[in-house]
Amino acid sequence: MSAKACPCGSGLAYETCCGRFHGSELAPDAESLMRSRYSAYVLGLEDYLRTTWHPHTRPGSLGLDATPRPQWLGLAVKLHTPLDASHATVEFVARYKLNGRAFKLHETSRFERVDGRWLYVDGEIRK
Repeated sequence: MSAKACPCGSGLAYETCCGRFHGSELAPDAESLMRSRYSAYVLGLEDYLRTTWHPHTRPGSLGLDATPRPQWLGLAVKLHTPLDASHATVEFVARYKLNGRAFKLHETSRFERVDGRWLYVDGEIRK
C-alpha cells in the first residue's frame, strides 16, 4: 500500500512532509511552514492554522466550515526569501475551485520566527 501524497505538492508522502508539522514537529523554515499551512487548509485543520498564525494578526475565526468550501487544486511556491534569522517571505500561487469556478491566490506572505517557531504574519495579494 502506497503512502498518501502530501497536499502541498512536494512529491513526498504526507506523513514525512506536512504531516509531521501538523503533529508536533516545528517547521525548520518559512517555506516548510507555508506548505504545511496550505495542506492544513486542504485538510481543514483550523487549530493548526491558528497556532501557526502570529498572535498580533491572527483572526478570531477562519470559517473553514463555511459552505461552500473551496476545493484546493494545487500549490506552486515561486520564491522563498530569508531576510534574516527571524524573518522571511514566501511567494506562492494556490489554485482552487469555488462553486465550479476556478481561481488562483497569488500572495507574498511574511513570516517571523518567535521563540524558535516560524509564524505566518500576513500577506500581500498579487495580481
